[in-house]
Amino acid sequence: MSNEVENPENSIDEVPSIGAPSLKAGIEAILLVVDEPVSAITLAQITNSPQPQVIKTLKDIQKEFETREGGITLREIAGGWRFYTNEHSGEVVERFLKDGQTARLTQASLETLAVIAYKQPVSRGRVAAIRGVNVDGVVRTLLNRGLIEEAGSDNESQAVLYRTTPYFLERVGIASLDELPPVADYLPNMAALDSIIDETIV
Repeated sequence: MSNEVENPENSIDEVPSIGAPSLKAGIEAILLVVDEPVSAITLAQITNSPQPQVIKTLKDIQKEFETREGGITLREIAGGWRFYTNEHSGEVVERFLKDGQTARLTQASLETLAVIAYKQPVSRGRVAAIRGVNVDGVVRTLLNRGLIEEAGSDNESQAVLYRTTPYFLERVGIASLDELPPVADYLPNMAALDSIIDETIV
């Protein structure tokens, strides 16, 4: 008879990590960066948590925001959850977006706008691959400024595509995209670049 004692740690499956200090923190972080409502099922999969626990946490967060009467609210819309601006703060948000048109764009915004202008229609994933950084926040800024707009979705990945708007042409001072200065001398071979990007984007 063996005297070896089985290690309990080896007999119990490790619980997958949430990837955040708490389930609440993880959900809030995800909801802060999404562009569309995200379902409880998706949140459960991403946080490695039971769906009932995720739904309870969502409702707790929703109640917390309603109780403190702040400028943000959590809503369940179209089968998913997303943060929205509180309707009582709509006036100040509208004024900010309108007055913000005259504010200077950051370097990150300018670089992202340039990529979209020359590669349109293009997805956020492709723009991020070209720039080497996440561009979700910058894309939202450009959308709010009216400089870019959605242009359908990619046939294969179904990713949302973006293009510049007539307002972009107005702000740049050109009549059409054909008047954009050539950038071939400043960029690597575009065909080769596309090939590299396609290999890195799922």
